[in-house]
This record gives sequence, structure tokens and C-alpha cells, in this order.
Amino acid sequence: MQRKPPTPIALVGLIGAGKSTVARLLALKLGVPAVDLDSVVEDESGLTIAELFAAEGEDEFRANEERALRRVLDAGAALVACGGGIVLRPANRALLRERFHTVWLEVDPAEAAERVEPERSGRPALADGPLRERLEGLLRARAPWYAEVAAVRVDTAGRSADQVAEEVLRLLAEASAFKDRKVPR
Repeated sequence: MQRKPPTPIALVGLIGAGKSTVARLLALKLGVPAVDLDSVVEDESGLTIAELFAAEGEDEFRANEERALRRVLDAGAALVACGGGIVLRPANRALLRERFHTVWLEVDPAEAAERVEPERSGRPALADGPLRERLEGLLRARAPWYAEVAAVRVDTAGRSADQVAEEVLRLLAEASAFKDRKVPR
């Protein structure tokens, strides 16, 4: 039996925060499919993210990413794992704020570096410089935007992906319950 959330859930955060893994676990718990936005962009283009960046540049990749976000939303997606840079475009931030329950999965750059080191070559945003420093710079630049779109924030430090998924569900339930309460005047 599917328990589709009335408002779709989007996971955002730094590369290596566990968005795709947590989305798969949430999908199982909610009985809905998870959509990995990077995979959608790759499937539609026939190229990997790294190949798209090389062939078309970051601006065109971000345009493809924005179109994909709109398409999955219009198609009724219940749960979306977004790429780390989804918040770079104002239009995406507006969609994430207004049309999703957006969850920021927070991760320390050192922990993220350990998680992504084996697949670093496929991630254009991490191509240059020492990995941890690059992740620290990305987090500094993007944190204000993650905070802007997030209905809730979940610190992933010291937690398994299953624990993070449970915390996401708990916090979203609390946020929904609070939002539905009438405040006396």
C-alpha cells in the first residue's frame, strides 16, 4: 500500500550527504518510488554528469537539471533526491521552497570526502584541488541556499542511512503537524 505524501519530499545537501541512499530507504518506508534527479538527467541525455559538464558546460547542465526537476514534479514524483548543486538556480530554490517538503541532509565536509573519494572522478564539482577543501568551499557557498529551501534539517553525523531516514520522517511529521495547528490570536 502506498502512503504517498501529500506534498513531495526533496532531499538536498552537499555531495556525499547520502541523498540517494536515504531516498531509497524513504521510498521503501513510504511505499513510493524515489527519483534520483542526476539519474534522470543522465538517462534523458544519454551522458554521465561528467560528460555533460565537459560537452555542454555547467550552465547547460543546470538548465537540464532545472527542466528535469520541473518534469518530475509535474509527473507527480513523491520523493526526489536532488544533486548537490540544485540550489544554484533561483528558479529551483523557488520550486523547492514552494512545492516540496525539502530536507537538508547536513554532512561535515571531512565525512563527505571519505564517502565520495572512490567516485571523485565522476563528479565535476570536485575535479580541482584537495577534496576536503573543495567540499568545504562548496558548503560555504551553498549552505545559505540549502537553509533557504529546507523545511527541516537533518545532521547525518554518526548516523546510519536508516537512522537518517527515520529522523527525516519524524521531523517531517512534526513539521506537518505544527503547520496544521491553529494558533490562537
